[in-house]
Amino acid sequence: MTDPRSALRQQLRQRRRDIPAAQRLAAAEQLADALLALPFAPTHGHVAGYWALDGEIALHRWQMRLPDSVRYCLPVLDGDTLRFAPWRPGQPLTANRFGIPEPDIAIADTLAPAQMTLVAAPLVGFDTLCRRLGMGGGWYDRSFAFRQQRPAPPWLVGVGFSVQQVDDLPVQPWDVGVDAICTDAATHFPVPNDPE
Repeated sequence: MTDPRSALRQQLRQRRRDIPAAQRLAAAEQLADALLALPFAPTHGHVAGYWALDGEIALHRWQMRLPDSVRYCLPVLDGDTLRFAPWRPGQPLTANRFGIPEPDIAIADTLAPAQMTLVAAPLVGFDTLCRRLGMGGGWYDRSFAFRQQRPAPPWLVGVGFSVQQVDDLPVQPWDVGVDAICTDAATHFPVPNDPE
């Protein structure tokens, strides 16, 4: 059975690839402003970003503007889940099995998802209800499945370009919700469930 979201993923990935370079640079700065202005933006601890590929919005401006007491991390594959490793520009990287650069350190020296304070998760799309559509591999859903029973921390923030917004996304029961979605144009917060 094919995932009904596959065609949508292809369209939205192309949409972000089509963004001109100058607009990408401006978007990275606007995204950094949005992430730093979050009401739960950390002042200490570990935060995670990602290595931007395939037209994803870049996080370098956010990384460079983080407080000195916040350590920036990149994801590291560990079986079928993610762990996180502190990383600064110039430190060694190695390509994982998907060709994505990750810090070149032993898994024993990485941090578990629950040790993070905030995680900026890349997205392919998002909707008006703040539902995030990822690449389809389930890495963030598996790694942060514990949040289904225990809300943040860590805070999960979907990040992308505003052009990746769609009216509605189909969801799966294993999809882990985010606490916010930050783009180059706005910050969106999920509406709490009605207690009725």
